[in-house]
Amino acid sequence: MRTQFFSVLALTLGCLSQVQAEVAVQPDFQQDQFTGKWYSIALGSNARWFKDKKQVMKMCTTVVVTTEDGDLDVTSTYPKLNECETRKSLFVRTEQPGRFLYTSPRSGNHHDVRVVETNYDEYALLYAKEQNMKKLTMVTLYGRSKELSPELREKFTQLALAEGLGNEDILFLPSTAPRLKIQVLLRARKPHFLTRLPILDFSSTDVAPVPCSAKSIFHL
Repeated sequence: MRTQFFSVLALTLGCLSQVQAEVAVQPDFQQDQFTGKWYSIALGSNARWFKDKKQVMKMCTTVVVTTEDGDLDVTSTYPKLNECETRKSLFVRTEQPGRFLYTSPRSGNHHDVRVVETNYDEYALLYAKEQNMKKLTMVTLYGRSKELSPELREKFTQLALAEGLGNEDILFLPSTAPRLKIQVLLRARKPHFLTRLPILDFSSTDVAPVPCSAKSIFHL
């Protein structure tokens, strides 16, 4: 079953490589060093959902672990109203280290996910391409900490622009940590106060689906 699934996705990648220039993958990718906790620092995408939601999107955390099959289990936690929501995604490994396949459980669309560049203990640049008529592209900058140097932020911007995205398609995500800490204190001291004073800058129905899993990278 896994072999058939992998074969179909491999054919998808083959078609994709014929119509676009190859995007580099981190040389000598070390998956064991890539696992652990990351923060979503920035995102670039030409997806419609991104354009609709970018005003309310916030930084989230993503935890990456290796499964028994050698794939990557990606768990992302992001703010939703006064709570935190967690979502999971599975990146299926390929024969090329640093390159993965992701299938949206909702749409069934296949995605080519690549770790373009990382030094493992500071930052990671990820690229994703959806194989469909819309040619959706996503570039993500992750950090081991919430702050990265201007040089790394510029590196992300240049990658996004090189992949056909515009400046209007790029977003550096604001941190939510200070407000979340305030929320915890208020909950402990005045349990009913939170119902009268919103802590996060979201409307009553907006969700901030920050791409930390890939859901960290994909909102699909």
